[in-house]
Amino acid sequence: MKKITDERLVLRNLQNTRIVYIVQTFGILCILGYDLFTSGIDGMRDNPVWLVFMVSAIVSAYLSMSISVEHEKKIRNPKKSFIISTVITLVISIIFAYFVSITPESGLSVGILTGLIILICFLIPNIYIYRLRMKQLIDLDDLEE
Repeated sequence: MKKITDERLVLRNLQNTRIVYIVQTFGILCILGYDLFTSGIDGMRDNPVWLVFMVSAIVSAYLSMSISVEHEKKIRNPKKSFIISTVITLVISIIFAYFVSITPESGLSVGILTGLIILICFLIPNIYIYRLRMKQLIDLDDLEE
């Protein structure tokens, strides 16, 4: 099979892939919706299609992040943005940990665990974007030399 070199065909192939992804995601959501109505939320999450949907959504989000960093018009200071987003993440996770820990059903340990999970879930994308911006900054410095 020959590699496609015509830019119009490459673009059309990418658009076709996007359409297939949209149709596939819609199908997965329909299956999960059916499970939600017939088995409830626990039945829906027990379905292996739920895992496929979550993994594909996470991969799609990370791929979109890499494109959005490359599409930024002005170059941002990666360290400053990382520090600001980390502080905001830390504040949000502390707030969540506090509110979870004061609920009657859960104690301090559940609140701390919830805060740590939220911190990790927000910190991983922050680190990823920081690395992408640092790479972009290094690439621009190499081009200027």
